Amino acid sequence: MKREREPRVVFGFHAVLARLRADPASVVEIFLDETRNDARGKDLVAAAQRSNVRLMRVPTRRLDGFYGGGRHQGVVARVEVKRVSDTLDDLLEGIERPLLLVLDGVTDPHNLGACLRVANAAGAHAVIAPKDRAAGITPAVSKVASGAAEATPYVMVTNLARTLAELKERNIWIVGADERAEKTLYECDIPEAVAWVLGAEGEGMRRLTRESCDLLVRIPMRGEVESLNVSVSAGICLFESVRGRK
Repeated sequence: MKREREPRVVFGFHAVLARLRADPASVVEIFLDETRNDARGKDLVAAAQRSNVRLMRVPTRRLDGFYGGGRHQGVVARVEVKRVSDTLDDLLEGIERPLLLVLDGVTDPHNLGACLRVANAAGAHAVIAPKDRAAGITPAVSKVASGAAEATPYVMVTNLARTLAELKERNIWIVGADERAEKTLYECDIPEAVAWVLGAEGEGMRRLTRESCDLLVRIPMRGEVESLNVSVSAGICLFESVRGRK
């Protein structure tokens, strides 16, 4: 459960500015396309100067080549990953009512980025995923997450079932979102210390993961669609916990 500490690449104006505004001390350096002299480029230069962050003007081909040709929009930044703890145990130490998001089988980078963003917005303490069935943090994930990938702990574990069992020992309820569940999340009393478990859209959770849950609930569907994107489902579940806490 060791957490990554090497600087991470973030690209795109929205993601870089979001990181710069949220935690300027974490931004190591910014590379800006030397041809970007428009309003967006000037705003970024001014923001970097205000935050005393090093900004370098570079040719477009350097951004294209060095960073794999992603849709960087002419800006790339290297940022330090927020060091919260070395292990999941350390992360949870001292947290009275943990709110966690567990993703089982979410391998699409855009879905992971969106899940990290909604988890951060809901104040979740961490996002957990199995190493064998999950997307890692990539520049594409960071761009979609808009800063959340560097602010919200993302813990990849070797054995998800064992991790869920360890969470139970901490009196954290394991609640799975499953379309086959008898009751909706609005019909159940969701504990305040909770780990919400979601599977990929369509496939859902693996059998062993499903059997590890203390409670299974479903999101009521009123329209014609059969399922929601996993990040939308995660938002509904996490913010239901937020509403319950208030």
